[in-house]
Amino acid sequence: MAFSACSHFPVYTQKYQHKPEHALPDSILQHLSDDGVFTLTLNRPDVHNAFDDTTIALITGVLLSASRDPAVRVVVITGSGNTFCAGGDVNWMRRMAEYDMGENYEDALRLAELMSVLNSLGKPTIAKVNGGAFGGGVGLVACCDIAVSAASTKYALSEVRLGLVPAVISPYVVAAMGTRQARRYMLTGERFDAQTALATGLIHEVCADDELDSGVKRITHELLQGGPQALRESKELIALVSHTDRSSNETISRRSAEIIAQLRVSPEGQEGLGAFLEKRRPSWQH
Repeated sequence: MAFSACSHFPVYTQKYQHKPEHALPDSILQHLSDDGVFTLTLNRPDVHNAFDDTTIALITGVLLSASRDPAVRVVVITGSGNTFCAGGDVNWMRRMAEYDMGENYEDALRLAELMSVLNSLGKPTIAKVNGGAFGGGVGLVACCDIAVSAASTKYALSEVRLGLVPAVISPYVVAAMGTRQARRYMLTGERFDAQTALATGLIHEVCADDELDSGVKRITHELLQGGPQALRESKELIALVSHTDRSSNETISRRSAEIIAQLRVSPEGQEGLGAFLEKRRPSWQH
């Protein structure tokens, strides 16, 4: 079963398609390694990699393109300089303050689409948090499958201090941190460090600042051992189990049985089982 990215935002996705042969503005950098690790770097260090409407559209398009590209095995998101992402750009927010309710709603939907696309991407995703992550930047972290942080990184959900709320990122932040922790940090807006982010479940691992690259590389190596289809279906299975009411155990049982049956007879499943029995590497491992 194909993993659908953001199928409930049909208004905007077509507009954001990015074709690999088209050069991107310098605000977004992309690199695909020989082993299939695609790195998307937010490159606006002068504004601490804060995003505006243009950057949101670019990131969404690049992610959709990466999701469709069979050469991409893993997606890593990071920031240039010493900040991962400072959330919304001040000039963008100033413009939004001059928009009416309808225009603000349409604009917010575009950010909601970005978060949904990242959260449901059919490839494993890693947030390489190389510095401060604030507001919407925390949302990007929460939407990734795995988050690895530099030890010096600071985090904050500071929207309430601007008279706002972390609205479109809230489903992903609450899912990552849990309701109890979200009630503290979304209400206080206080800054917290990487060890606290680890304790709340927002991130998975903390590395010394000079070991962040090697820490992420180690995890990408582990992800590349898995079959691409199996990884995609695993993400769908996790979403199914976590969002299905426990009273629907029969639905989960039937769908999970269907998934494993499909994989067993698929070319990838046959190759993986054959490689295991023949004591060799499957074709997707290099």
